[in-house]
Amino acid sequence: MPTGYDPTTIWGVIVAAGILTFAIRGSFIYLFGRIDTVPTRVKSALEYVPAAIFAALVLPALVAPSGSLELSLGNERLVAGTLAAIAAWYTERVVVTIAVGMIALWVLRFVL
Repeated sequence: MPTGYDPTTIWGVIVAAGILTFAIRGSFIYLFGRIDTVPTRVKSALEYVPAAIFAALVLPALVAPSGSLELSLGNERLVAGTLAAIAAWYTERVVVTIAVGMIALWVLRFVL
């Protein structure tokens, strides 16, 4: 799809984004050996990063499996994901959560 920008501008943006990304990642490597302790507030905020990333990866597959928003009981992925989330809330066990989610998805998809 053509844009209103010339190729030099597009490549300039790509190179600038690459340099900025490299600088951000490199700064953590540079600071790793120079900071003795991580502040408590940063450490507590970093505890939520894995859950936030996982949610950002999973949520689109649950609420929009075909590319458009589907918030209904006909969306078996959303129903199975909700049941898995409830199982996770009550049991706090990963294996139980995965089992409940997969069994629910299989039952909804192949039985009902």
